[in-house]
Order: sequence, then C-alpha cells, then structure tokens
Amino acid sequence: MKEAVVGRHGTGAARGPSPDPAVVAVRVAVRRALAGLPVDGPVLVACSGGADSLALAAATAFVTSRVGRPAGLVTVDHGLQAGSAGRAAAVAEWAARVGFDPVEAVPVTVAGRPGGPEAAARQARYQGLSNAARRHRASAVLLGHTRDDQAETVLLALARGAGPRGLAGMPARRDLAGVPLLRPLLDVTRAQTRDACAALGLTPWQDPHNTDPSYARARVRADALPALVAALGDGVVDNLARTARLLAADTAALDDLATAALGTPQPRPDGVGLPVRDGGGLSVAALAGLPGAVRSRVLHAWARELGAPPGALSHRHVDALDALVTAWRGQGPTALPGGVRVARRDGRLLPVDLGGPAAVR
Repeated sequence: MKEAVVGRHGTGAARGPSPDPAVVAVRVAVRRALAGLPVDGPVLVACSGGADSLALAAATAFVTSRVGRPAGLVTVDHGLQAGSAGRAAAVAEWAARVGFDPVEAVPVTVAGRPGGPEAAARQARYQGLSNAARRHRASAVLLGHTRDDQAETVLLALARGAGPRGLAGMPARRDLAGVPLLRPLLDVTRAQTRDACAALGLTPWQDPHNTDPSYARARVRADALPALVAALGDGVVDNLARTARLLAADTAALDDLATAALGTPQPRPDGVGLPVRDGGGLSVAALAGLPGAVRSRVLHAWARELGAPPGALSHRHVDALDALVTAWRGQGPTALPGGVRVARRDGRLLPVDLGGPAAVR
C-alpha cells in the first residue's frame, strides 16, 4: 500500500490544485456523518486496507484535522489468510504516518463461533471493534460500507426471505456497545472510493474473499448484481439502496409504535388503548387489537426481554408466539431459543418454567 500524498496537516490530499470529485464526495460524506457528534473521544475508523475503508480513512484524517477532532484507526486481523498480520501492520503503519492516534491492529479469533464463515468473521470483527471502542473511549466507530454493499445486502435479504427489517439493509447509524457505529459512505459508490484512492496515490489491498465464489456475497457481487444491471439498467444499484432507506424509515416508525405499545398506557373509557403488559406477561386482548406488523415487533422485543438470544430468534419463533394470540386452539407452550417457553394462560402470554404446567385458555 503506497502512502498518500501528505499535505501540510499530515493527511492525504489530492494531487493538483483542486481535489478529485470522488475525493470530495467521500470527504463530504464523512463531514456530514461527524456533524453533531460529541468531541470527548476520538472517532475510530475501521480500516481493512481495501478501497472503501482506505478512502474513508483518508477522508476522515483530512476532515478531522481541519476541525480539531481526534481520530484513530483500528484494523482487524481475522487471521484467515497467510500474511494477514503483516497486512494489518502495514495499515497501522500508514495510519500512524498520516496522523491517526490511537492506531491499533487487533487480532481476533474466528474459529469456533456460531454460524457460517461470513457470520463468524463478522461477529469476531465487531467484537474486536467494540473492545477497541471501549478501550479508547471512542465517540464513534466509522465503517466503509458503500451504496454497492447496501444493494448486495438487500439482494441477500430477498434471497433468504427476510422481512422489512432485513430489506432495510445496513443502518447508517446503530449502537455498538454504547458507541455510535456510523456508515458514512452508504450514498457513495464503490467506484468512487476506488477513484478517491487513485487520486490520493493510495494502493488498496484486494481481499481475495471478495471474489471467492464460496461466499454468498461474492457471488452476488460477481454474478447476480451485474446480471440485474445488464437486464434492468444502471439504476438497479441506486434503486436497491433507495428501497433500503425507505424500508428503514418505515421500520423505525413501526418499532416506535411497538415500543409505545409495550408501555403501560391508561385505557380510555371506551376500552381503546388497553395496556399490553399485564403482570408478568402480555394481554392477549391487547395484542389482538394491534396491527400485525406492530404485534410481531412487540412479541419479538418481549421474547428478547425474556432472554431469547437475538441472533437465534427467527420469524418462525415470533410466528409461533403470534399463533398463541391469533390462532389459538389450545396448543401447548411455544419454545424459544435460550430455553425460554411461553404459554397462554388466563388471557395472557406468560413465560413458564421448563416442565411447568401448560396454558389452558
């Protein structure tokens, strides 16, 4: 990886009198993402050395140096390829040269984690980033996912029959162990990040996993998405990403309604507004009065409260809970991940002990 041209502030600067349009696009995206963030800790860029995260890192160094905000960089070594430790060290060395502080290369262990190889690597990566964020008291962690990544995520969600939450793709912001995790580049294309790197004199690392057909995302990137573009036109990527944004807004609104429903509103004299919570369980009558999209979110949130692991809790489990409300035929308790069981009893959904009595009405 070649070093960026270093400007007077020690950050990557485009060659020539004015920045390349791709460089400007990435910098503007970073500036918008950082607006309003607290300044009591560094922003940490997660950088693999690939074009997307490298362009993000260079833009972050440029923007933060001009606003006086501290910025650090974390590169995660998954240990899955020969020479991975050396590549992580090279990224860390470059980051220190262009002014990032702190800089850390974090080794993680992928083997033995649940799920397939992609899921296991992702889990290990986020755990490493989460630990680094806590160590450095970061104000945010920045990831380099682009509009193309978002489009691929939507296609993968469609293929597995995901609901609105899955089709909403990757959020621009979410919480990571109490630290905001930001994706500034969701409106920036992969081609723009490559052009930005070229304009800044940076040579990105080409991850062989990105072209390995044993990975579903690699197959979507190499075959499925190009086939859609060829059949339907260049607007497919933008339209898929726009679909994710629209569904994310709808999902957030439905989540807010579900959160409100799980509260304890006082019922009005006409009986509208029955509280969903009833003792240690949920009122069947109140649940039945909710729109299905809201009820399913209430049940999902409640199952998590009871201890069902989020990663193992699927739509099948929520559908089984919903059947206790909408398709009641005297069935026994519903088993949820984590050893949780829920039964219908006396007009309520209640958690029951293993081996405990089943609900009867």
